[in-house]
Formats: sequence, structure tokens, C-alpha cells
Amino acid sequence: MSSLGALPGAVVDDGVLAHLGNPLGEQRALRAGRALAPLGARAVLAVTGEDRLSWLDSISSQSLARLPAGVSTETLVLDPHGHVEHAAGVVDDGESTWLLVDRARSDDLLAWLRRMRFRLRVDPQDRSETHAVVAGTVAAVAALTADAVWHDPWPGVADGGWGYAHAEPHPGAERDWCEAVVSRDELDALAAAAARGERELAGALAADALRVAAWRPAAGEVDGRTLPHEVDWLRTAVHLDKGCYRGQETVAKVHNLGRPPRRLVSLQLDGSDVLLPEPGAEVQAEGETVGRITSAARHFEEGPIALALVTRTLAVDAPLTVVAGDETVAAAQETIVPPDAGRTVAVPRLPRLSRRR
Repeated sequence: MSSLGALPGAVVDDGVLAHLGNPLGEQRALRAGRALAPLGARAVLAVTGEDRLSWLDSISSQSLARLPAGVSTETLVLDPHGHVEHAAGVVDDGESTWLLVDRARSDDLLAWLRRMRFRLRVDPQDRSETHAVVAGTVAAVAALTADAVWHDPWPGVADGGWGYAHAEPHPGAERDWCEAVVSRDELDALAAAAARGERELAGALAADALRVAAWRPAAGEVDGRTLPHEVDWLRTAVHLDKGCYRGQETVAKVHNLGRPPRRLVSLQLDGSDVLLPEPGAEVQAEGETVGRITSAARHFEEGPIALALVTRTLAVDAPLTVVAGDETVAAAQETIVPPDAGRTVAVPRLPRLSRRR
């Protein structure tokens, strides 16, 4: 990321381009397809070998054994109790299966994949030294020379999946998002073009704000005990009818009986200049802690927004407050996962809250 750090106004934190001086303007440009966002927090793994797809199918939550080349999907690695350990965007090019994962967890995931090879013809590798991830709209990413392109399936409901959020329309319905796997040389060329004023870039803050507004779960929503049901991840990352994999019994039980112990909500925070809460900040109802913030952002249209995991029994219309630094901020909740979400529960469609002006 050193070439990006040399750009005027660039703020780089731990190898991640946070912004270039105007995060709200970068959001507009990114959503409109005028800008591209280098995602330094993403790592690139690749699995080669004849057994790669059937092997990944057997150890993760998505049906991958017959994944066609060029088709994008998403999968989760769960612990034996069904809690999310890793999430990966998946696309196969006919020779390699590319996994786009959270950089902070990539070493642990790679080590686990290598332990699970046994005698199968598979070879997991970390390609992050030679490759990077650059994101944007389909049209914006098409201008890049990429080894693979992952099209985010969110918020569609994949074959074998199940959507819990019933807002109409879903806030991610028009989400146009791709992540391209490019060489480090291509990333340097992109930075050079941006320095000459020929390309427009956006930082991770802009990309994350668009994600939070679309209710899209990611690494921030994983805390060691997260179930896929709690964050509506059955929608894109779980196949409920595929064969056995680690954690499947819990996935099936919670879905069939309903009532995951926590549920994801979207929060609109009161005040346009409010201090954004940090992940882990308390969400309170009548002075009692009922959940914690998982992600927060300042959106160019909606103002300060957040995702939070709250207890299942919290009333969907309960007034909430969030602890942000030394402040306590009022928050309006919007239901993502209903309290009784599951296969047998009929949930009415819920209207969205009006957008901020």
C-alpha cells in the first residue's frame, strides 16, 4: 500500500487506505461507478488441485462441488457448534478457486485448510504478497486487468439459502459490488493513474459505509459466538440442503426451530455530527445493556448509521441508546432479523425507515 500512501490526502492505517480526505464524496463516487476502492483489509487465498471444489464443499457451509467457472458465491467455516469462524467470497476460474477473506483471520484460515487436506489433491496458498483486492461497481472493475472477479451475491437468496430480512425494498437491492483480484503491479499502476488525476479512488471508510447501509454482514459482525442466522447470512453463504459439514447440526436446528439467540438490527443514530461508536460499544434499552455495535459508519445520505447484535427478546420498537465515547446517543432500530426468524415462522414484510435528508 506504499504507492497509495503517497497520494495527496491519503490516510493509510496498517496497510489499509482509509480515505483520501473526503470520505463522503468518495462514497458518492464509489456508488456511482466513478471510483475504485483498494481493500487492504482483504487477503487473497487460492486453492488449486483436482479435488478443490468437492473438498471445500465438504468443509464449509456452501454447496461448491459443482460451482461453474466464473460464478461467484460465498461460504462460511463454522466451529462444531455452528459459530462463524471465517467467511470467504468464492469464485473459481477453472484451475484455481479464489477465496477473498478478512486479512486479520487469513493466517488462521490457511493453517486450518492445510490441516484438513489429508490425502486429497488440493493445495491452499496465500497469494496476498503478489495480489491485492480492488472493489467497485461492475462497470468500474471491468476496466481492471484482473485474475479473478468476485461479484457480491448480497442480498439475493442463493439456491439452498434462506432470507430472514423482510424489508421492502431491501436496502441492498440495488447493490452493485465486485471485488477484483489484481496483481500488485496493477495496483501500483492504478495508484500512479490516480496521482496523475486519471483515475478516482475511494478508501475503506467509503466502502464500509455502503456495506453497512446495505445490511451486509462481514468480519465485523463475527465475535466468536455469531451464528449465521443472527446476521441473515443464510441468505448468501449457507446451503440448507447440502451434505454434512462442521456445524451443520446447529445450523439446521436453529433454522428449523427458529429463534436464534441474538438478531442483527440497523441503527440510525441521532445527530448528524455524533461521534461514531466503536465496535463493541453498548446498546442500551431503559438503562440495560441489550446488545453491542458490530459496525458503524457515516453515510453520505443517511448520516451516522450502525449495525448491532441485540438480544432476541428485545422489542422491535424499543427506543435505544448507544454509548459513543463519553456520549449516550439515541438510536432508532430497524429490524433485519426478526425475533422469531426461522423456517416455520411467517414474518410480515416490514417497511423501511425513511432516509435522512
